Amino acid sequence: MYLHSEPVSSCTIALAGNPNVGKSTIFNGLTGMHQHTGNWSGKTVSLATGHCAVGKHLYTFTDLPGCYSLHACSEEERLAGACLRETTPDGVLVICDAVCLERNLNLVLQILSVTANVILCINLMDQAAKKGIHISCSTLEKELHIPVIGITARRKREIRRLKQFLDACMFQKAIVPPVLKKLSEDPIPRAEMASELYQKAVRLEKPDTRSFDGTLDYLFTGKYTGIFCMLMLLLCIFWITLLGANYISSRLHNLLFRLEPWLYEQFSLLLPEKLCQLLIQGCYRVTAWVVSVMLPPMALFFPLFTLLEDFGYLPRAAFNMDCCFSRCKACGKQALTMLMGFGCNAVGVTGCRIVDSPRERLIAILTNSFVPCNGRFPTILVVLVLFFTTKKATCPLLHTLWLALLLTCVILFGVLMTFFSSWLLSKTVLKGVPSSFVLELPPYRKPQICSVLLHSVVHRTLLVLTRAVTAAIPAGLLIWLMANTMAGGQTLLTRISACLDPFARLLGLDGTILLAFILGIPANEIVIPIIIMAYTSQSSLVDFKNLSALHTLLLEQGWTLSTAVSMLIFSVLHWPCATTLLTIKKETHSWKWTALAFLLPTCMGFLLCFLVTCMFYGFSCVYSFGG
Repeated sequence: MYLHSEPVSSCTIALAGNPNVGKSTIFNGLTGMHQHTGNWSGKTVSLATGHCAVGKHLYTFTDLPGCYSLHACSEEERLAGACLRETTPDGVLVICDAVCLERNLNLVLQILSVTANVILCINLMDQAAKKGIHISCSTLEKELHIPVIGITARRKREIRRLKQFLDACMFQKAIVPPVLKKLSEDPIPRAEMASELYQKAVRLEKPDTRSFDGTLDYLFTGKYTGIFCMLMLLLCIFWITLLGANYISSRLHNLLFRLEPWLYEQFSLLLPEKLCQLLIQGCYRVTAWVVSVMLPPMALFFPLFTLLEDFGYLPRAAFNMDCCFSRCKACGKQALTMLMGFGCNAVGVTGCRIVDSPRERLIAILTNSFVPCNGRFPTILVVLVLFFTTKKATCPLLHTLWLALLLTCVILFGVLMTFFSSWLLSKTVLKGVPSSFVLELPPYRKPQICSVLLHSVVHRTLLVLTRAVTAAIPAGLLIWLMANTMAGGQTLLTRISACLDPFARLLGLDGTILLAFILGIPANEIVIPIIIMAYTSQSSLVDFKNLSALHTLLLEQGWTLSTAVSMLIFSVLHWPCATTLLTIKKETHSWKWTALAFLLPTCMGFLLCFLVTCMFYGFSCVYSFGG
């Protein structure tokens, strides 16, 4: 029964629930905001707030982190428990998964022991119906003495129905039986009561309908098939990305560089010639290169990756790699942050907040840049195309597939170095015992195509591109100044390259390559253009559309197979970009850990390049002696 109280014009509602119940989806639907909804545990680690007006009432919603209990065993549970106990919202909307209702009811009973102002929303009713699970909301309402509604949050009309239901129930005060208030400390009676409630309210028609999910899990998480499927999916994503990005990149490149003469003409009417060259041939040309090279792969890679996330595959990938991270004395959640780093290392570093242990969070942050981000792909691809593929491809599709296979091998090298560096840190500066990692494998769900495209384009592609462009503009300014400033009859670019050359030769590189990586700290996409500009002694960034001509240029500058291998190693193992370094400083609040994040991959890259150079030199000596 409910007791009516005087209505008020506004109130606050906290959204609580287990991970993977669609809580953030409901939050987005209620508030109109686009909070990211990831299909794995612990994705939301901070409090998001939004507003919604229904009738004459204004509601403020707070999206709490997904948690299984109010007892602080993790950062998510600490935040959720503190919000419910200390901030005392006017109401709590508890979201449950209709497919896993029995487990979800444990949290409902815990929350009822803290506050009586609870509304229960059972989501994913459509998925439950497909599995033969029928839930009686009226039975739950009668047993729990709280309002209960069942919805499918993906449908807009269901969100509208939820708003009306909230407006009808929020200004009523529930009377919770005393027995529910005694369940906060003793989990055994709570579990028993949850089981009893489930038996009363749920009717199962097809208890064996999970066989399809079980078959997929057998493939995706099997001892012998899990890693194979993961590699095949990774290969497929890279293949599709490369296949589509080449065409889009070419068209975008032509469009942006056709605008350059017109822009130069317009600027020359207002500004001096040197300043026009600085802005157009320096800032604009570098930025145009970054956009044309970086945007197409991101526009394809991010949606494909997000589809896997929305489908529910990424937790399975983390499950496959959990054993490896455990052996490295790290947390299995690091697998999730490593996967996020494929698109952008800065995003991966931010994602490390889901790791509960401070020690393991630091390991995840310091090693995230070992996985090549989207910005390093252009350099890696150019080297692979010029030195590791045939010059004339008889079948373009097979050529692209071979290139995707090579790229996958380079990515796996980065993953292996992540394992090694995590083990090294756990044995030295960050010693400790790995914490337990409870990973929920969510049910497979049909991806929301529109939501995936919106999130991928707005919250990932444009965000990363904005960061890259922001870094590329000052980089273009600096590069142009170095290429046009003379010192002793040579440009600064040439003189600095000559100074770096002796050290770079020990690494199998040259001074120009090393300087290009240094100048590429703002944006890794400009490494190859800087190398071309320095080799051709141009005063501004240049582009070789003809790969054959670029291959000839590199060979004339002394590039060999050893140089190409060292270039690949150093493309994977070198300092993080400026955006990632600033993100690491923001997350760790320490210049010491930021410096270590800079030095760790750099030193490993120097060492491996030196060893590879010595190996090639030894082989050449043996070959020459044998000849």
